[in-house]
Amino acid sequence: MGDKTRYTDAELEEFRILIEEKLEKARQDYELLRSGINNADGNDVSDTSPTFKVLEEGAATLSREETGRLAQRQLKFIQSLQAALVRIENKTYGICRETGKLIPKERLRAVPHATLSIEAKQGGNK
Repeated sequence: MGDKTRYTDAELEEFRILIEEKLEKARQDYELLRSGINNADGNDVSDTSPTFKVLEEGAATLSREETGRLAQRQLKFIQSLQAALVRIENKTYGICRETGKLIPKERLRAVPHATLSIEAKQGGNK
């Protein structure tokens, strides 16, 4: 078998389904994180001692910041998955942006939004 330059339409469809499933889960996770940030004040500490209240508010602020970082990271993941769907539509999905060769299916199944082959990614870290 010669070197393929792109995945077949059937293979692209398989990846599209995988990405759409991951995208749906990612959106649900993002909404949970967002509601966690917006609902962080649900457990009020107004009836506890002033010292405990200060500690609780500090912990709540840290928790909100961490949740915010997680939400940002999740949003970036969603955008990466959406970009992968565009590459599927353009029939450029699975092509390494550095080498121009096909990224192995195993890598794409594990990281469906990958744009680099393992070789290209490791080569960039040197």
